[in-house]
Amino acid sequence: MSMKPALLGGEKLISQPLPRELFTWPILNAEMDQAILDVLHNRKMSGLDITRQFEQAFADWHGVKYGLGCPNGTAALQCALYGAGVGSGDEVICSTCTFWASITQVYSLRATVRFADIVPETLCIDPDYLEKLITPRTKAVMAVHVYSMPAEMDQISAICRKHRIKLIEDCSHSHGALYKGKITGSLGDAAGFSIMTGKSFACGEGGIMLTDDREIYERAILFGHARRHSEDLQLEAYKIQPGKLWHCGIPWGGIKGRLNQFTSALGLVQLKKYPAEMAEIQAAMNYFSDLIDEIPGLKSIRPADARSTKGGWYASHMIYDSAALNGLSVTAFYNAISAEGIAGCYPYGYRPLHLHPLFQTIDVFNEGRPTRLSCLPEGIDIRENPGDLPLAERIGSRVMLQPQFKKFDKKAIELYVSGFRKIAEYSKELLSVDKGNPQEMGKWFMSAI
Repeated sequence: MSMKPALLGGEKLISQPLPRELFTWPILNAEMDQAILDVLHNRKMSGLDITRQFEQAFADWHGVKYGLGCPNGTAALQCALYGAGVGSGDEVICSTCTFWASITQVYSLRATVRFADIVPETLCIDPDYLEKLITPRTKAVMAVHVYSMPAEMDQISAICRKHRIKLIEDCSHSHGALYKGKITGSLGDAAGFSIMTGKSFACGEGGIMLTDDREIYERAILFGHARRHSEDLQLEAYKIQPGKLWHCGIPWGGIKGRLNQFTSALGLVQLKKYPAEMAEIQAAMNYFSDLIDEIPGLKSIRPADARSTKGGWYASHMIYDSAALNGLSVTAFYNAISAEGIAGCYPYGYRPLHLHPLFQTIDVFNEGRPTRLSCLPEGIDIRENPGDLPLAERIGSRVMLQPQFKKFDKKAIELYVSGFRKIAEYSKELLSVDKGNPQEMGKWFMSAI
């Protein structure tokens, strides 16, 4: 076989796709089928009994007291924010490089967001940036464990304690990940998880909030969980607003946040089998990353602390150093490895949210000014300009999605790595077909109008 890259006329490295099971997710079994049928034939699709079992089991896995099932991860984080007391005029600090569902819920709570820059080596929020953003209006920090990489929680927690603000974890990418031996989702005042089909802990469409704080738990129920606070729990909501009656069971937020029991039933099965699946994913992805780290210009993103892990390695990325590869753009590198038959690896990265019109100009509620500012006193403008968060704004050309191996197949992993090595060795020659990166890198995953 010619070693010349296929993009330059050489032979393609992988002419036949690798076995589907190496990348197929989630992994199904007969117990999952039966769990769904049991819910269906017992006509319990909209009940609470199975959901309560799942909530408690998921909370127990994380060593916390309370779990609250939600329709999706977005709703789980909304419950966490409201539970933490976020309301009118408040500010929540969040990384700008994350999925929109980490923070857009602040608008529905009549609050707003302050965006922070990132640590380029982890892609997570930069703790050193936090204190620059804290004001008397700051109510919480949203710490996102983005692309399965745990954020620097010791430093973030210390800052939150110092300023007496709440710490919420977005664990939608970090199911089962450890930070210095402690599982993500147990490190803040509350946490929200997505458990939709594509996530590492995949249960269909759903989410769950975790907390050890009884008041956060009760407030979350009061916000969006119809009837639960009157029929299922003896809430102490009178401590939240004395003198009110709760027997009516109407959710304060005017939304219905119940998790369907198909998802809950799948969640109970997943809790049994996910640890073994996660262990195999970790073995495969660590082996792949060990080999990748030997190639100039490529560097895996992994925790430095031996007690920390990336759990199910959801959407795991690696750093791409163009300078170490003769200036070859990440887009050209991607085109070259794709031509070799390597799938599931491409320039990615979230496009910084602070540049999106939703956080700059859009008036969501017809209030006559941008919603980002509408809850703030007149004359206060917290919007960022292009260039204000430079590390986040440049990261799109410096990251690449890793192939998402779900099985540890040594030969298949080594074959993929040989393709990366081949392209790295021919980086200078590939400059002849390099058209550079597009002007805008990354995706917002929402309309840009």
